Amino acid sequence: MDDMRVPVIVEHAPAPSAPPSAARRPTSPSAAGPRIAAVRCALPPHRYAQDELTGPIGDLCLPSGADRALLHRVHASAGVRTRHLALPIERYARLGDFGRSNDAWIEAGLDLGEEALSGALREAGLTPADVDLLVFASITGVATPSLDARLAGRMGLRPDVKRLPLFGLGCVAGAAGLARVHDHLRGHPDDTAVLLTVELCSLTLQRGDSSRANLVAGALFGDGAAALVARGGDGSGGSGTVEPATGPRVVATRSHLYPGTEQLLGWEIGATGFRVVIDAGVPDIVRGHFGRHLRAFLAEHELTVDDIGTWICHPGGPRILSAVSESLGLSDDALDSSRRSLAAVGNMSSVSVLHILEGVRARREPEPGTWGLLLAMGPGFCSELVLLRW
Repeated sequence: MDDMRVPVIVEHAPAPSAPPSAARRPTSPSAAGPRIAAVRCALPPHRYAQDELTGPIGDLCLPSGADRALLHRVHASAGVRTRHLALPIERYARLGDFGRSNDAWIEAGLDLGEEALSGALREAGLTPADVDLLVFASITGVATPSLDARLAGRMGLRPDVKRLPLFGLGCVAGAAGLARVHDHLRGHPDDTAVLLTVELCSLTLQRGDSSRANLVAGALFGDGAAALVARGGDGSGGSGTVEPATGPRVVATRSHLYPGTEQLLGWEIGATGFRVVIDAGVPDIVRGHFGRHLRAFLAEHELTVDDIGTWICHPGGPRILSAVSESLGLSDDALDSSRRSLAAVGNMSSVSVLHILEGVRARREPEPGTWGLLLAMGPGFCSELVLLRW
């Protein structure tokens, strides 16, 4: 995979300048965007140190007697110390086929999703009946009815709750899901919206697949769920019975697709389920293009990289974090919250940015007026930016 060529991105020609009335205007710092009222993560009880997993994952992926030098190097360099798995590690060899893995995703995903969602609502001082919109994201399993529909009846959400299940966004879905919550609440300021992400990455590990991409996935990814509650207007959800939320406001969002990069990241879907695609050229794309788009987004709001006091960056892996840091000229400690999350729980795909946001709020809420940027990248190849202000 290292010898794959990095695609050349040809940007579309800029559109003609819009008249002043149609030009995109910077968002005022005082604009009353949706308020994040709560974030809560749920992790499976099966927690392992990284070195406890190296041998069993080698047994699953490599043929008997194969050289394990690459496996050990990948595990040692992943930046991961511990991870949580949906199942005890000894059960993975007995899963057999995609159907059984997906059944395990449904069963464990419902339990973790309920734990995260109930915890976030409790933290926000709300009940399931208060939820007007439920956005659900996962890329590690499939179900129809989707998990959000199954949780609605199980948890007592209203029959008229709006649901938006998302599939295919991968690691970017935590940021993109928050952006879509923002879009809804700007148009429905009296609503309460919830983003729920469930990612059981370990259940996608391909048995008998010794490819570098599969070994990287086996070293990097962990399992978990997260729920975020947001409210429009003043953060009270419009009912007047709940104290206004004190979390950050979502000020603005931006999506970006990078042309000609569709093959860099995603799944190859076959009889055995989801076979991961991770191209070695992804950090080069980030290093070469991401910073320019991010700076342009900030400039539209009369901000620069130096104005961002809190960075919430998806921990795609050590090389991705280094590429983001280099492309933006960040200080050595700017992405420490991402590195801590990666070390403690691994890369949990769409759950990770919410895990990092939960950690930022738990350690010490940033001072009022602090600007934050929540960002992630995923299949497409794409990026999503969410501008926050405390």
